[in-house]
Amino acid sequence: MNIEQPPVDRQRIVPDGERRGLVLVHTGDGKGKSTAAFGLAIRAHGRGKAVKVYQFMKVPSARFGEHRLFEQIGIPIEGLGDGFSWKSKDLEHSAQLARDGWAKAEATIRAGEHFLVVLDEIMYPLRYGWVPLEPVLQALRERPAHVHVVLTGRNAPEELVALADTVTEMTLVKHHFKAGVPAQRGIED
Repeated sequence: MNIEQPPVDRQRIVPDGERRGLVLVHTGDGKGKSTAAFGLAIRAHGRGKAVKVYQFMKVPSARFGEHRLFEQIGIPIEGLGDGFSWKSKDLEHSAQLARDGWAKAEATIRAGEHFLVVLDEIMYPLRYGWVPLEPVLQALRERPAHVHVVLTGRNAPEELVALADTVTEMTLVKHHFKAGVPAQRGIED
């Protein structure tokens, strides 16, 4: 490790643009996409802002760690799917759930009643063709000016990356699964 001197004379850049709702994309093969989005949800909720979280691949009855916490602190979270595709017994049913889920999420975004809307794991239904990309892009372009939207999942479409204000790509450097360590409650859920 190289030791660095802390910066002391760095020039501060002050943005001069207008505050507005942002589109943020968390993508890539690394861990932390949903976790980062949930952190933003907690941050906004902590400031008294209205937040809604939609999970496109989780079942409505899911009780993972984020569901338990969000229930305790009052952040609405809704599972829209029937689990990941490799667990689905009926892919057409999974696709219909995704389309129905997008209709709910789109209505929430367009209504403008929430400061932040999280679309967790939406990249799966986009990549599978279950939810067409163009209506998602259109809703993001036409959303009320104060609404922030976070979209998560691997392999974000180029068109979404181009439209977004902030894109973070999580890069896998090392993963415990490859060393034979299984998923652990409180870390992966």
